[in-house]
Amino acid sequence: MVKETEEQLELEAEIKSQAQEFLKYLNSTLPESMELEYEGFYRRGFFVAKKRYAVIEDGEIIAKGLELVRRDWAPIVKKTQEAVLMAILNEGNSQKAINEVKNVLKRIKKGDVETKELIIHTQIKKPLSEYKQVGPHVVAAQIIEDHGIKVSRGTIIQYIIKKGKGSISQRAVPYEYSEGIEYDKDYYINNQIIPAVGRIMEPLGYSKKDLQDLAVGEKQQSLDAFF
Repeated sequence: MVKETEEQLELEAEIKSQAQEFLKYLNSTLPESMELEYEGFYRRGFFVAKKRYAVIEDGEIIAKGLELVRRDWAPIVKKTQEAVLMAILNEGNSQKAINEVKNVLKRIKKGDVETKELIIHTQIKKPLSEYKQVGPHVVAAQIIEDHGIKVSRGTIIQYIIKKGKGSISQRAVPYEYSEGIEYDKDYYINNQIIPAVGRIMEPLGYSKKDLQDLAVGEKQQSLDAFF
């Protein structure tokens, strides 16, 4: 964790005090039915768009719109994105962020990842017969029905993507029937890890190509210029 100096603590205390005073003044100018609330003080934050961001408060990541708070991304992706954000926002440690990504990519390529870390959750929003575009969750749902289990609107489908030929959708396997299958390493690297990590790394000058180089063990780039 980044060390706090006495000057930093005093400055933060002053900022918080001024924020409370400004809030008190602003609320006094609003209609009685309206009142703004103080949400928090964040030392560092990462903003992708208006409703997609991550900030840190008391050592805890608070995120909105990013993969780590969405259920349609695999747990390994969420954990990796959170670890990268923690390294950058909490510790200011660029090398640790890079190492987190490298270690996960290495595990995936070695096949050293448990199936439960690769589960993708997607909700069925209408009867299966009404889907014109058959996504992986629909294929997985159809497999579940083939086993005699009815899938209805609102059902959450858990599936993984197995290695093999054909489209990604056609290689979706319900988690409950995935024992013994080999997962698609390239899919989880290029369609899950790199897009999620890239949203954080790319604005800092770390391109998609750089991340792909990490996946194949080629040269890495430093983020030191950001700090």
